[in-house]
Amino acid sequence: MGDNTLPERGSKGISRRGFIGRTGSVFGAVALAGHLAPAAARAAAAAAPGPIADGVRVPVLVIGTGYGGSVAALRLAQAGVDVQMIEMGMNWDTPGPDGKVFPKVTSPDYRSFWLRTRTKAPLSNFLGFPIDKDVPTYTGILDAEDFAGITVYQGRGVGGGSLVNGGMAVTPKRANFAAVLPSVNADEMYDTYYPRANAGLGVGMVDPAWFDTADCYQFSRVGRKHAQRSGFAWTFVPDVYDWDYMKREAAGTATKSALAGEILYGNNAGKKSLVQTYLARARATGRVTVSPLHKVTTVSPAAGGGYTVAIDQLNTTGDTVATKTVTADRVFFAAGSVGTSKLLVKLKATGALPNLNGEVGKGWGENGNVMCGRANHMWDPTGKLQSTIPCSGIDNWDAGGAFAEVAPLPTGIETYASFYLSITKNPNRAEFTWNAATGKADLSWQTAWKQPSITMAKTIFDKINSKEGTIYRTDLFGGNKIWNDTLTYHPLGGAVLGKATDNYGRLHGYTGLYVIDGALIPGNASVNPFVTITALAERNIEKIIATDLS
Repeated sequence: MGDNTLPERGSKGISRRGFIGRTGSVFGAVALAGHLAPAAARAAAAAAPGPIADGVRVPVLVIGTGYGGSVAALRLAQAGVDVQMIEMGMNWDTPGPDGKVFPKVTSPDYRSFWLRTRTKAPLSNFLGFPIDKDVPTYTGILDAEDFAGITVYQGRGVGGGSLVNGGMAVTPKRANFAAVLPSVNADEMYDTYYPRANAGLGVGMVDPAWFDTADCYQFSRVGRKHAQRSGFAWTFVPDVYDWDYMKREAAGTATKSALAGEILYGNNAGKKSLVQTYLARARATGRVTVSPLHKVTTVSPAAGGGYTVAIDQLNTTGDTVATKTVTADRVFFAAGSVGTSKLLVKLKATGALPNLNGEVGKGWGENGNVMCGRANHMWDPTGKLQSTIPCSGIDNWDAGGAFAEVAPLPTGIETYASFYLSITKNPNRAEFTWNAATGKADLSWQTAWKQPSITMAKTIFDKINSKEGTIYRTDLFGGNKIWNDTLTYHPLGGAVLGKATDNYGRLHGYTGLYVIDGALIPGNASVNPFVTITALAERNIEKIIATDLS
């Protein structure tokens, strides 16, 4: 399912002067930081060389193709460096039997889940009936990774989490930033790196006038009414969806995507994932090679300098079909909070990288995620047509420690239900450790640690229910549960900035090893985190290019 194999591109390092000389043009051109059109993105992907060859030496190897890895790859390539990106998931470019690359939320199939025999939807029940079903084992797009106390949802494929999220592109309130990344200069982030990230991601806002009349956002308008009647602040939330495209969907002049129930298992049109933005631009440089269905298993110092990296090549049922060993002058860990943390604790415990410090694996949090639904009165229908792209939220962060996304429930029928994903100030943090007996990393999170999140979310929904005379839904998560308190969409931490790494993501104990993803952020971003991950990566890679490479 990857790219066709082509001869390996020769690559060499580049002088520090060469990096610095190119950096000004790279970072000065913020106006060019928009996204490529889908056709251009596909052309760039088609022109890319094949997967990494056994035995090669490369200047830079990036583990993962999510937000941090994509930023690093683009900026390094623009500075003249050849980059190899290793991606465990597939390159999602081939239509399935329905003619679509990605299936609908309501029709999960073999494409939907990563190496599971049964789906595990975040909303597992409807009207009291289970909705999960058996599926063939396949390297699908959404990984519901189970730990002892929590299931972590992660995107699998070229583009990482950008493939499966709702695209809510939120910059934290400046007043909250010191609690998110205390060692980072807020002026730099808000003056330079957040704007750069928002431009590069193609962030935009729904047209308020269209929102007020669109059938597909009736659910959000009901959420607004209820929030405001209870005295809560309600706000529009930016997103990376192409809002002009969505208007055409609603008008019937474009193929429906957000209005056809596409999001959790990928979006076929409209949403600007990394494949259309940072990755497209990176590949268009001709200096970035992406190897899908490849999994890094170990990283260790090479005798001649740099690092020896062992890689398993997978097939679509998850079997290892080849093993490769390559040498990289520098390695960027960008496998996401969970992937990076699991790999680092393994490398430390097994002696591959014994000099990593004791902070590796620590400071992990779930961004305070908790979900619930409310049963509205018959005079408050939420609409049978619902856009899968959320665009609003209820803000009670300062008073109650919670921000609630007014989320869609795209069932195709009228449910009279309001559905919410809350982000809360949950203070609990877990740790990854290596379990030698099982050969896997364990996570110390306990389900009971979600209670602060529930308490904080209730500051919003108890008041709304009291004001509206409504009740919580108990038919959505199985077992007569009000709260889905066993999941997160927003894993953060495990290699915290300034602890496991220095203040720019350089891992302590080794030269040339970097963390550049959500593992750097200590457990909570106060909002959906991917803009912060992107902005922090922009900040860190600029410093690394200017000072480290020679």
